[in-house]
Amino acid sequence: MNDKLLMENYLLILKSTNEVYVHGTLESSNKDIRELLKHGLDEVLKHQSNTYDKMTKYGWYNINNVASTTIKETLDTINSKN
Repeated sequence: MNDKLLMENYLLILKSTNEVYVHGTLESSNKDIRELLKHGLDEVLKHQSNTYDKMTKYGWYNINNVASTTIKETLDTINSKN
């Protein structure tokens, strides 16, 4: 297993973990537990950001900018269906 694959898997795990923390934070009726979950969410978000930064630094996570015309066309298509 190479470093890129490890980082991709770690990023996927962090994204899934974020979902758990978000739902737990939103659904918690106990203030102390909600704050604990919120702190965990903040920590996982930091790890996710750091992982993303390292992956982009090594060229393992590329972002392609979408032309504004493509965005407009997509929005027009969505709006025409409503």
